[in-house]
Amino acid sequence: MSFLVDLLAATLRNATPLVYGTVGETYTERAGVLNLGIEGTMYAGAFFGFGVAFATGSPLLGLGAAVLVGLLAGGIMALLTVTLGANQHVSGIGLTIGLIGASEFVNRLVFTGQEAKRITPFPTLEAPAALGPLAPLFSQYALTWVAFLVVVPLAWWLLHRTTFGLEVRAVGEDPEAADAAGIDVFRTRYLALMLGGALMAVGGAFFTLALLGTFTLDIIAGRGWVCIALVIFGRWRIFRGVLGALLFAAVFSLQFRLRILPGWDSIPFELLLALPYLVVILALAISGRNVAYPGAYLKPYRRT
Repeated sequence: MSFLVDLLAATLRNATPLVYGTVGETYTERAGVLNLGIEGTMYAGAFFGFGVAFATGSPLLGLGAAVLVGLLAGGIMALLTVTLGANQHVSGIGLTIGLIGASEFVNRLVFTGQEAKRITPFPTLEAPAALGPLAPLFSQYALTWVAFLVVVPLAWWLLHRTTFGLEVRAVGEDPEAADAAGIDVFRTRYLALMLGGALMAVGGAFFTLALLGTFTLDIIAGRGWVCIALVIFGRWRIFRGVLGALLFAAVFSLQFRLRILPGWDSIPFELLLALPYLVVILALAISGRNVAYPGAYLKPYRRT
């Protein structure tokens, strides 16, 4: 019972940054733009959120800084792909390289030569002792509860039950028809990319402002790319993408616990470390066949 509860609790924690990133990427792709800048946006959110929190002593201000960085990153991606019509693959990868490079440059400029810096991160919200053995499961960070109880249902409602969500889906399917119907395609894509960027950056900031309380190089470790796979696995649906995030996080959490169990120490460490990524690849290969992409996916729009 204790093993299962600890595993589920770790699954929720490890899924939190993936949920933010997957929801953010879902919005950008439903608007017809593949944002390969997600890895760099999460990285920049993690670093600059930590930097502001370290300078001010407030992780809340750090979170605000991460949101601003995400909005800026989404705006840059929109400028390149929506206004200038640049190739989305090249723009996204260039944005990732640029944001990671900028983060590491500032990190070396400010923190190199000093001992590892730490902040007082967001505390966990302890569950009532009355829950008994289930208390660890409900003792989570506020950002975790916000992700699952606020961001996910609100993002679904916004995408499927509001005029803005209808406009996002319309410009992602047929921007010409959306434009003819009076929808501002450029404004809608800008908003979707900036909203998605803000969520991605919060996902990255979760590592430094809550989970670790410090910044290390390669802190995102490819989770941005995992989020892109989860969006395709979820077929551009919010809840399916979140389910994929929970699946990855469950296997990721399990492989850590398997290492300390008797009989599993003979399995190579590298194989267990690769296990969650192999599961995502397998799930993507199974569910990604004959998938219906958004109609305007990867296509720049030019008004004629």
